[in-house]
Amino acid sequence: MAGGLVKGWNERVAADPDFKYKVMVEQIIGVGAAVAGDMAGRPNFGLNELDFVFSTLVVGSIVNFLLMYLLAPTLTPAVAGGRGNPMAKLFSDATLANVGAPTGHIFQKGTFTLGQRATNVAFKGMQFGVVGISAGLTGTAVSNTLLAIRKKLDPSFEMQNEAPNVILNAMTWGLHMGVSSNLRYQVLNGIDMHLSALLPGGAFKLATSLIRTGNNVLGGVSFSVLARVLGVQGGQKEATKSE
Repeated sequence: MAGGLVKGWNERVAADPDFKYKVMVEQIIGVGAAVAGDMAGRPNFGLNELDFVFSTLVVGSIVNFLLMYLLAPTLTPAVAGGRGNPMAKLFSDATLANVGAPTGHIFQKGTFTLGQRATNVAFKGMQFGVVGISAGLTGTAVSNTLLAIRKKLDPSFEMQNEAPNVILNAMTWGLHMGVSSNLRYQVLNGIDMHLSALLPGGAFKLATSLIRTGNNVLGGVSFSVLARVLGVQGGQKEATKSE
């Protein structure tokens, strides 16, 4: 698996020399902006809900990389094939290649039909949904574990919020990733593709940095709103007020 990830990374860098820079922006500026957006969407700027914010940080670091990785095109065409378990097929570019769809993002250059491009969006949505659920399980479990350890070490510590339901929170991440993140990053990749052809290197890097920062702020806000609408991350103080 690690070998395949390294191979895929090298193929993406070969197809887009700026790929490493974009990943760095996502992990440093992007994740930070997403956390800021998440906090901005919470009462008191999230200072009473730092446990939820930390969960966003953990999950965001994981999913931002995978969003970049799975939507990046490669120079080497995917080889269509029928073997492999369902999970392997879900994350294989060959699955999209089987139906002639773009293996990177919807705006990838090529003679693709509208239906084939739409297939890319739907398939990537399923991919990101699975990634979101997995990352959500990991992030929430880590957050809840750290809070439990702190409570054990400091019995006087009072948690500001009830620990979120691990399964429901993971499903919320899956929905957010499969719909919001998928559509936002599809559009972002299309913008990148056109800007890179219009702007010199330095100007392009500045432009994509600003756009990705705004995109991550929007993503952080949209997730916190979605989580509250679905009742996944409701604070104790809010619950008390509603009683």
